[in-house]
Amino acid sequence: MTKKDRVAIVTGGSRGIGRAISERLAADGQTVVIAYASNAVEANKTVQSIVKNGGKAIAIKTDISDEVAVSKLFDIAEKNFGGVDVVVNSAGIMGLNTIANFDLNKLDQIIRTNIRGTFVIDQQAARRVRSGGAIINLSTSVKKLALPTYAAYSASKGAVDAISLVLAKELRGRDITVNAVAPGPTATELFFEGKDEETIDRMAKMNPIERLGKPEDIAEVVSFLAGPGRWINGQTIYVNGGMV
Repeated sequence: MTKKDRVAIVTGGSRGIGRAISERLAADGQTVVIAYASNAVEANKTVQSIVKNGGKAIAIKTDISDEVAVSKLFDIAEKNFGGVDVVVNSAGIMGLNTIANFDLNKLDQIIRTNIRGTFVIDQQAARRVRSGGAIINLSTSVKKLALPTYAAYSASKGAVDAISLVLAKELRGRDITVNAVAPGPTATELFFEGKDEETIDRMAKMNPIERLGKPEDIAEVVSFLAGPGRWINGQTIYVNGGMV
């Protein structure tokens, strides 16, 4: 099976890093099923961009923490395109504050989306991805920095790493790879939100290349893992320009 035969589900695929991943996999020849949480306008823009460039894509509104909704997402992919070969879970939310002052309701939301959502997506992926496929979960490089205010987000992504590495071993004999990709600071709306220019400039210079990552930088690594990168399995890959 070549890339052109493969079908990919990308959660959070309508904006930011997720959109870049969706567009890159489509450019590789994969059919892309984009799962989005609420923004139908952006999801449809992504689909239109892919189709305009000769690719195939559809968008499905999905709550990734809801096992019934996720099962339906996979049903739709299988019904329309015959199966699922690649699952990229890039959906996630962030909340920043000190541990002492963190809103526990926000903590519950982060846990539900980032941890439960990853678990639910991976559960269906483990049951349905075809032999020769790949499961890729988005983590974060910020775990290694121990930055103040990032405790909740970092903890949730630490769980993503753990789920990914365990699943890789659980799928022994299936010829399915499972990896986590951990971006560094990347130029997306989510990253810029609430940050002043000084903070953005400081974080951009934390890596020796001295720039922010671009969504396309992350998509390039995901493309490799989703296609030819068959001998990389059970790893967390840090994509951050050498920041840590």
